[in-house]
Amino acid sequence: MPETRTYEGGCHCGAVRYRTETDLAQVLSCNCSHCQKRGLMLTFVTPDHFTLLSGGDGLADYQFNKKVIHHLFCPTCGIESFARGRKPDGTEMVAINVRCLDGLDLTTVTTIPIDGRSY
Repeated sequence: MPETRTYEGGCHCGAVRYRTETDLAQVLSCNCSHCQKRGLMLTFVTPDHFTLLSGGDGLADYQFNKKVIHHLFCPTCGIESFARGRKPDGTEMVAINVRCLDGLDLTTVTTIPIDGRSY
């Protein structure tokens, strides 16, 4: 069973920084048009396990399809290091782009394929 850890992460230029607690037990690799083109690997946490440290005022927001997820990205470097939205049951969540976590060896992460094209 993966261990819950505190990670820091952010965008490429460093303007957006955050801290999150997660065990990385479920990292999703979605094939929807957005995730596939952006290369996102996502894990989900509740808002109480996410702290935005900097860059919140300047984030750009992109929504598509059902417009339930706010794909937030740095307007300087274009990186989507996290997103905010709601699960189907209405619970708030934060989607963490695992590729943006500092010091994480991605070869140690197991992904779960999700057929987002079918949603």
